[in-house]
Amino acid sequence: MLAAFFNRMKTKREELREKANALPPSPGVYLMKNAEGKVIYVGKSRKLSSRVASYFTGNDHPTKTARMVAQVADFDTILCDSEIEALGLENTLIKKYAPKYNIKLKDAKSYPYIAVTAGEYPRIFVTRERARDGGRYFGPYSGTSDAYANLDTVRRLFRLPSCRRRFPEEIGRERPCIYRQMGRCMAPCAGDVTKKEYNAAVRAAMSVLGGSTAEAERRLREEMLLAAEEERFEAAARARDAILALGKLGESQKVLSDETLSFDAWGLFEGDPVGALSVLSVRDGKLIRKNDFPFSASEILTPETAVAFLTEYYMRGADIPKEILLSFAPSEESAAVLEDFLSRERGKRAFVRHAQRGEKRALCDMAVKNAEEAIKKETERTARDESTLITLAHLLALEVLPSRIEVYDISSIGKEYTTAGMIVYEDGALKRSAYRTFRIKTVENDDYGAMREALSRRFSHRDDEDFGVLPDLILLDGGRGHVSVGKEALKEAGLDIPLFGLVKDEHHKTRALCTEEETVGIAHEQSVYVFLYKLQEEVHRHAVRATMGAKGRSLKRSSLEAIDGIGHERARRLLAYFGTLRRLKEASIEELAAVRGMTAPAAAAVYAHYHKKEV
Repeated sequence: MLAAFFNRMKTKREELREKANALPPSPGVYLMKNAEGKVIYVGKSRKLSSRVASYFTGNDHPTKTARMVAQVADFDTILCDSEIEALGLENTLIKKYAPKYNIKLKDAKSYPYIAVTAGEYPRIFVTRERARDGGRYFGPYSGTSDAYANLDTVRRLFRLPSCRRRFPEEIGRERPCIYRQMGRCMAPCAGDVTKKEYNAAVRAAMSVLGGSTAEAERRLREEMLLAAEEERFEAAARARDAILALGKLGESQKVLSDETLSFDAWGLFEGDPVGALSVLSVRDGKLIRKNDFPFSASEILTPETAVAFLTEYYMRGADIPKEILLSFAPSEESAAVLEDFLSRERGKRAFVRHAQRGEKRALCDMAVKNAEEAIKKETERTARDESTLITLAHLLALEVLPSRIEVYDISSIGKEYTTAGMIVYEDGALKRSAYRTFRIKTVENDDYGAMREALSRRFSHRDDEDFGVLPDLILLDGGRGHVSVGKEALKEAGLDIPLFGLVKDEHHKTRALCTEEETVGIAHEQSVYVFLYKLQEEVHRHAVRATMGAKGRSLKRSSLEAIDGIGHERARRLLAYFGTLRRLKEASIEELAAVRGMTAPAAAAVYAHYHKKEV
């Protein structure tokens, strides 16, 4: 009886420690859960039993870890065959659950890359989406400004086009733009260069983006000598000018005396309450890229959790150099697992080292300073944003400071294409992974009806996982009529959420906020005006892009449906299978016939339609 009494008196912490001690000393992953069963932290270990038990033993945990442990009501574990497998699974589960206390990369579409497409005339542009389309991707960059700066550099160096024209289809169709007159573009649209010359310039640009100015210079010298030999003196002069510009660029990037060294130098700054990581990418002794990753106050940043972050960073497609240098010292176990993982991903040996002296240590120290500066800037930005939200809440007489704001806009093209766009501002930033679009189905040429449908559909799904978080404030791009139908939709859903309209002036700039009865001016509050203007521009861009996308998909289906034997369903399946019309056009008859629902005659008809000159 007495033993039973004391067993009942055991604390939750003791129960969890006993459960942890019963685990096998094997590699695996653990998932910490709160009282609601939500995963709040994911970790991995070579010996699950000792690692998990350590959370429930002693009271000397760092502040954030102690805060996390205090919320743990239970945990699950998954056994793995090796530490490498555990590392990969940990990364997968962090992406799946986005636990509150794990440091993590923003959602995939948040980081920009420079893409170089495959094909006869490759295009170079900035994108947030990595597709498996045979192209090359350089990055990720921590912001679009860095990506565009690098893109502009190679475009200027190699006089690459910045337009959206596609070659060779559009060669000679239109007059060249002003960049040709300025000497900023080699003008393939006018046939000024051969395909060979164009591709040589693209290859040189890719070498620079990959960090090898020496390789780009070698290519350019070969091109210059060949052009001179063939008496193509203008082409030779262009190559010469690019070599000179490349030399200046290389000198400005140089950070090491040894020009053969290539590595990534990572710096970790553990602030209170927030921390950051920063990476300096050095190739051939030159600094080619800098990325900063500040984390929120809840995310636990330690040398061990940083290893999980680096795993995801390189899994996302970042270039893996031979050497990864760290300002911090993770456990030998974690460093060895990361090294093995990177070696497998790279296809040849990669080394993970704690830099302790010389130029490499100096670069890691510079990365630490960059991380600290990133935190300083993020803290200042957060303070400004909070001040803006406080002012906004005061203007609108809100009872709580809005943590999540949803903004809606309607975009239409004729009767057929009407779309509502929804964007989300949450915890001080735009949350692009939460953006949604609603293809309007019940009304035509009715802005109010479209807004009502969008809100009704959004809140009818509020129990779904994707829509589970309700906003603290709703803003509609429109006036009192939009507010009125918005209020009706909320009432029908049984919700009471502050809702206002964003009123524009005659220049289509945000002028005020409105309810059904009154207008709230914002011109005298500059920070609020700028904040709302940016939200209104963003939701408008999102809605228009969605509408244009819907129209484009419809037109593509229509062009396919004009082919004998291809109806609506086959057109839909073809586009879904190949992803883009360009890839569909490049497909063989066998590839077309492999699509579900296609027949050999139908595949031959599609192929013939897009290869009329060849058939």
